[in-house]
Amino acid sequence: MKKWITGLLVLIVMSSAAFAQDDTLKCNPEGTQIEMNVCAAEDYQKADKKLNETWKKLMVKFKNDKTATTNLKKAQKAWVAFRDADIEAMFSCASGDRVCWGSMESMLRSGELQAMTEARTKRLQHYIDNGLGSSEE
Repeated sequence: MKKWITGLLVLIVMSSAAFAQDDTLKCNPEGTQIEMNVCAAEDYQKADKKLNETWKKLMVKFKNDKTATTNLKKAQKAWVAFRDADIEAMFSCASGDRVCWGSMESMLRSGELQAMTEARTKRLQHYIDNGLGSSEE
């Protein structure tokens, strides 16, 4: 089930990214739903890229602390599982046919993924800046 959910999310993002590479379909926040979907997918991809860059910096900072890196990896794996489950819960369809959200679903999902990813990035950056065990402001 988890692989199916992850696969679906990847397909949604990749589909939007494929549209973005087409010369006729580009991000246009005031355009068609597909163009807005492309914008949302691009924004999520940027957030995900920043998360990955921040993660790498965090691992470098704590590379000599095996306990910290082990626990951070465990936490990140749990966060990814939570993120995926939360998105699935958020976009549940009572009918089970996955069309209850219509053409906006891709944009809405990408927007939620972006927000969750940016929040996680902020938390990881806080660890880099202030160390583990420090509270966020």
